[in-house]
Amino acid sequence: MTAPQNQPILLPADEAAQRSDVKNAPPRAVHQTVYSAHSFRSQDYTPDGTPPQLMPSENGETEWLHFVGINDAVLLKSILSPYGVHDLVIEDILSRKQRPKIEDYGGYVFIAARVFQYVQGKLQSDPVYLILGRRFVFTFQQRRLGLFTDIRRQMADNRYDIRSKTAPFLAYRILDRLIDDYFVTLEQYDNRVENIDKTLFSQNADHRDILTRIHRLKRDAVRLRRTLLPLRDVMLQLARGEFEVFRGEPHLYLRDVYDHTMQLIESLDASRDTVLSMMDIHLSFQSNRLNGQMRVLTVITILFMPLTVITGIYGMNFDHMPELRWHYGYFMVLGLMLCIIVGLLVFFSRKKWL
Repeated sequence: MTAPQNQPILLPADEAAQRSDVKNAPPRAVHQTVYSAHSFRSQDYTPDGTPPQLMPSENGETEWLHFVGINDAVLLKSILSPYGVHDLVIEDILSRKQRPKIEDYGGYVFIAARVFQYVQGKLQSDPVYLILGRRFVFTFQQRRLGLFTDIRRQMADNRYDIRSKTAPFLAYRILDRLIDDYFVTLEQYDNRVENIDKTLFSQNADHRDILTRIHRLKRDAVRLRRTLLPLRDVMLQLARGEFEVFRGEPHLYLRDVYDHTMQLIESLDASRDTVLSMMDIHLSFQSNRLNGQMRVLTVITILFMPLTVITGIYGMNFDHMPELRWHYGYFMVLGLMLCIIVGLLVFFSRKKWL
């Protein structure tokens, strides 16, 4: 069933939770969920430039607005102004290169984060923003990522009694989902490191582009670490209870999220050390190959040096060289050259230079 643009679409709970899984879903949407321990309502909007008519929340209900692909500053300001969201926050939301941070605006907290995923072998990043108030949670994505599908489905089915929890608890679940997504990305990164590690010592592998692949992994590690370090600081501030909206029960859960962040950084550092050691091994391997090639060329040069001396001597046109008129002189010189070659080959073989 379809509905005109900018009109609320009232969906059953299970269908609303699965809406983000639809591949042909609109690239721009606002998902509204209003819930409490005894109620649950969900609507999806497709904005066409005018503010959607959101469902009003009643006393005791928590509101979750999830924005996807909304890059219109005027539209965002019109939707968020009733909640007292500052213009600087809207400016940060519209930025695609914001580093992870957390800012306290008194009545709410603004958190900027970033997620990564491998798309066609390349590491891509997407910003994710979160605004947490006492009775509302706002999340923002530039494009559909499928990050919060499980949370919306759990909320629709009321699994884990999530509807009876507060807005800070929902924010904790969102942050925990963001950190868990890094484990998937890091696993993909480790698989690429392992594949190159196997290729590094393979005799039949093509080693011409392996240095480029190692350098790409090193660059990916730098990008991931550059995001995880400030994200760790954000989780540390939350775990310490520095913000009033996160105090209470969610504060205990945030310690676990902080531990997961530290685990990610430690695992990434170990993988990065492996990449750096692979680069050293690859350069050493290339140096050894070059030394082997130079050894072969040196052996060939040494084999021909005495032959060049002999032919140079007999190339001089002096009159008093009696062996030049000897009948077997030519064959004697060829035999001498052959003996020199055989002798040098035997010598190099015993020295294991061949």
